[in-house]
Amino acid sequence: MTTSRKCFLLLQGVCSPFFDRLGEQLLAAGHRVIKVNFTVGDSLYWHHGNTYAYRGHAERIPAYLARIWERHAVTDQVVFGDRRPVHRRAILAARERGIRNHVFEEGYFRPYWVTLEREGVNAHSLLPRDPEWYREAGRRLPSAGKPSPFPNQFSTRARHDVLYHLAGVANPFLHPHYRNHALVTAPVEYAGFLLRKARMPYLTRRDDERMHTLLSEDHPFFLLPLQLKSDAQIRYHSDFKNMQEVIGKVAASFAYHAPADARLVIKNHPLDMGLAHYARLIKVLMKEYDLAGRLVYLEGGNLEALLKRASGLVTVNSTAGNVSLGFGCPTHTLASPIYDMPGLTHQGKLDDFWQNRPQPDAALFRAYRRTVAQTVQINGGFYCRPGIELAAGHALQVMERDRSPLQQLKDEIAS
Repeated sequence: MTTSRKCFLLLQGVCSPFFDRLGEQLLAAGHRVIKVNFTVGDSLYWHHGNTYAYRGHAERIPAYLARIWERHAVTDQVVFGDRRPVHRRAILAARERGIRNHVFEEGYFRPYWVTLEREGVNAHSLLPRDPEWYREAGRRLPSAGKPSPFPNQFSTRARHDVLYHLAGVANPFLHPHYRNHALVTAPVEYAGFLLRKARMPYLTRRDDERMHTLLSEDHPFFLLPLQLKSDAQIRYHSDFKNMQEVIGKVAASFAYHAPADARLVIKNHPLDMGLAHYARLIKVLMKEYDLAGRLVYLEGGNLEALLKRASGLVTVNSTAGNVSLGFGCPTHTLASPIYDMPGLTHQGKLDDFWQNRPQPDAALFRAYRRTVAQTVQINGGFYCRPGIELAAGHALQVMERDRSPLQQLKDEIAS
């Protein structure tokens, strides 16, 4: 339910015009909007007034923001990602003052959804982990329907990213204490992408051959989709330092406990920078565990086509787990994503998963998906204009409410 007009403080957004368009929507609805920019790239993508430029150290951000909260009587704070250095302390400090935090993130279901939650996302999500709660929620909610589609071109996202980081060349002069949350600098990242792209025609032909062999043979196979090493899900919400460590753990367990005729398919992330050299590591592991012919590495490949035939999927906490469950594929997680609960994911040890793989409860997954889609997902995107328009419009409806859709549903079920 919408109440009185609010004052929204927007911190750092995604590398695109999304926050700018969201601010425009909030202003048009009669709310007050304040913006704090932490980089020159932030300033490049913001075209409204009431703007501050923060140039200090990350640990001093709460004290700096406190003055803005008081001066403007801020009621709501808006961020993209809850683990960025410029956001971690700000979210906690705002919560202590009774200021609502609205956290955006990439969608739990993709490609036409983005995440909008109160106070935190992923491991910090307020979503319950009780399967019976989802069964009840699913009974109360109508079908989520199909999201409105829009172009989802990588080139558009890449263009925004390049513009943002080109502007960041001036950060040492205008924001001298800013530290990027990324693990590598933009030039190194772009060089990796370009080299990988140059090799993709060859890699795609190789992947097609390996996919054809996998899907035409009778051997069972398991999937390990890799995540980006810069992913907050790996860095902050798992016990792993990087994906090499994940590959080593899963390969060792597979070697000792999987059926002798099974294959382990390791699929790289489509946005990987190409700097990790996973293929080399996999060759070493083949020799170490005598797995020649049983470890299959794919740079690309169609995840859905693989899931239709896969005997199971192992992931740390990737959204690929949602896709896997949707296909009825047995799924084991190495951390605790929002979908990790009895009835959906394998609850035992990884060593047991290869031989004992319960099917996910299809009815429970439908209830879970319906609930998540209608409480913490909004139809839209962050990069192309049609996606941004959809996301900003739907976000406005959610952010104006005193109670989030999730909290309202929780209250209804508890009453």
